[in-house]
Amino acid sequence: MSVCPDLHQHYVQVCQNLGQPENPFIAHVLQEADKNDEIIWTKGFTLKIAGNSHLVPVQRVTDDSLQVLVSVLRTAAFVTGLDLRYNVLTDAGAKTMATFLQGNKTLLHMRMTGNKIGDKGGMFFASMLQINSTLEKLDLGDCDIGVQCLIATAAALNQNKSVKAINLNRPLLFSQEEETTLHLALMLKNNSSLVELHLCKHEMKNFGVERLCEALYENSSVRYLNLACNKITSDGVKFLGKLLKWNQTLQILDLNANQIEDDGAVYLSEALALYNRTLQALSVVSNNISGKGLVALSEAMKTNTELSCIYIWGNKFDEATCMALSELIQMGRLKLNCTDVEPYEVDGHIYLAELSHGLQKHYYWTPSYWAVTKKDANASLAIAAVSEYL
Repeated sequence: MSVCPDLHQHYVQVCQNLGQPENPFIAHVLQEADKNDEIIWTKGFTLKIAGNSHLVPVQRVTDDSLQVLVSVLRTAAFVTGLDLRYNVLTDAGAKTMATFLQGNKTLLHMRMTGNKIGDKGGMFFASMLQINSTLEKLDLGDCDIGVQCLIATAAALNQNKSVKAINLNRPLLFSQEEETTLHLALMLKNNSSLVELHLCKHEMKNFGVERLCEALYENSSVRYLNLACNKITSDGVKFLGKLLKWNQTLQILDLNANQIEDDGAVYLSEALALYNRTLQALSVVSNNISGKGLVALSEAMKTNTELSCIYIWGNKFDEATCMALSELIQMGRLKLNCTDVEPYEVDGHIYLAELSHGLQKHYYWTPSYWAVTKKDANASLAIAAVSEYL
């Protein structure tokens, strides 16, 4: 059995060769990685160099320090994942990383979350996707990418068959015409490998949702669709309700922080009660839903035994809602680790308290007191394993 390279020693040597100062945070991560036994190396390893880590002192990765790290990774075939979220990388760093990925055959997941690479930096990754045939997961969320990058990425995914999960959250869009959503919808008609798609904060309205639904009638691969923090109303959810009556693939639907209200919740409940038997998790957090809609969703869960996780906090809870959720939990139909509310009683009346559970509670931050394996707060990991690094 071959001996794994000494990553830290190699890093120190490359810094000397390139005349670059050592980044103590990178050095620490590589030293910790060197402590892993040989069996772990042979199965692949993720380097977690997140700039928002609270576990150790952090000197965030710059464009120059990334060049050194990439030189080390060229001889580290056992590194299959790289987490660079929330550092200070720009479009220059994006070019360095994308160029490396064009020729790399071992890196499977890449996380750039929160690095302000802009549209120019995003274009480097879009071009990379036209060449790379091994990367499975790419996170460009909160990277300030724009229209050009989104359209180019959609075009690349028309042909790319390796990417299974992509996060395009919070682009900087200055148009209300939803042209990027149109391109992404066209991509979904042609792509048969994408499993997970995150389109949070895309300024998406009912027109865009309708286009996505039209595309998803022809798509049989997407299992996790994130449409959180958009401008979807009950009219848009009507199209999603119709889709759910037919779709047999979608397992997770995130509609957090939209405006679907009671009518939208009723559309969803009708599809879930009578037709759909594949959706396993639904988030309608903060959607201005009152008792009528929330009770309808609760009733749907009584007949639909596949829907196991539902998140409703931030809506308008009346007594009927509290009773309906309490009944689901008491009868064992809804488990506390699969929802974000817990009933309690005061003076003979039932109320709901918030639980820190959800689909992606730890997307933006990592607890300092445990490793992120807690399924209650990250239900999407348990349902769709491909989301592990997004």
